[in-house]
Amino acid sequence: MKVSFQERLKLAKPLLYDGGFGSQLFARDIELTNSALANELHPATVVDIHSDYINAGAEAIGTNTFVASPLHLEMAGQDMSDAQRLTRLAVQHAKTAVQQSGKDVYIAGSVGPSPGAIEADSGDTTFGIPNADAREAHKLVIHTLAEEGVDFLCLETMFSAKEAAIAVDVARETGIPIAVNLTYKWTKERRTGNIVYRTDWGNSPADLLEILISDEFSRDGSLLDAVSIIGVNCGAESRRDEHTGMPYAIAGIQQLGTALAETGIDGKRMMAYPNAGMPKLDENHKTVYTQTPSEMASHVPELIETGAYLIGGCCGTTPKHIKAFREAIASYRSVQDNG
Repeated sequence: MKVSFQERLKLAKPLLYDGGFGSQLFARDIELTNSALANELHPATVVDIHSDYINAGAEAIGTNTFVASPLHLEMAGQDMSDAQRLTRLAVQHAKTAVQQSGKDVYIAGSVGPSPGAIEADSGDTTFGIPNADAREAHKLVIHTLAEEGVDFLCLETMFSAKEAAIAVDVARETGIPIAVNLTYKWTKERRTGNIVYRTDWGNSPADLLEILISDEFSRDGSLLDAVSIIGVNCGAESRRDEHTGMPYAIAGIQQLGTALAETGIDGKRMMAYPNAGMPKLDENHKTVYTQTPSEMASHVPELIETGAYLIGGCCGTTPKHIKAFREAIASYRSVQDNG
């Protein structure tokens, strides 16, 4: 019998997440203005992708709702009112894959960032999106995911810690576990020379914690108590291989762990699911990624040692990557148990 997701987080064994979803649609020659449309136009393929990850060993899979927000649908020239229906379909497809597998697999409700800037960071709405609009869009998707019965909410690829805080404030209304993952890039502080990971909006892991702890977006105290998991995902540097893919995940978890320790916070699990390196075009003009399953899997033991608990992949990672991660986790645990 499957234990609740919150109970699973108390167990020592790392939890294996799935890999890239949009890139798997592309690999099947499905290219849409918005990947959430696949829930309606290519339902069997959506189920198949989930099934492939489950068969590879994933213990948790993310719904195909990364860009299901009405704001994203509007940008893609679609009807904003389709957001709720596409979100419901996404959860149903994930549930179908789990049921067909006969395995105990958790379902994460994927919640991506709003398109473009939001008022909290841009300072105006000439090019950005007002906070109220971002909040309402997140509320529709998040509450629909919860109503459909996901095991936890996975806020991911967040560039703005402030938008992440808005999404957490909405998500905590559901009462289900929340994971918050930001996407960072390499930066070097001029004054100290230190390497600090920051989002495109300039938010470091420490900034995320500070913004969550403040009451700017909650109106009634810290939002951090509502968060079970904090992590990093995506991330690709075109000229810095040492800060792309698995090396990026390791450095990101190190910095996040340091920020948690310096803030005196414990009891939070950390999550890491990076891209498979940088995307490039092969001789057939197909997109390929630079980090192979075996190469990425070789870093899994160090990622666990650094503190990552939920481990998976983002853009470009495949079921073969997840299978290699599963074997690396099993091998690592075997060594630890016999050590």
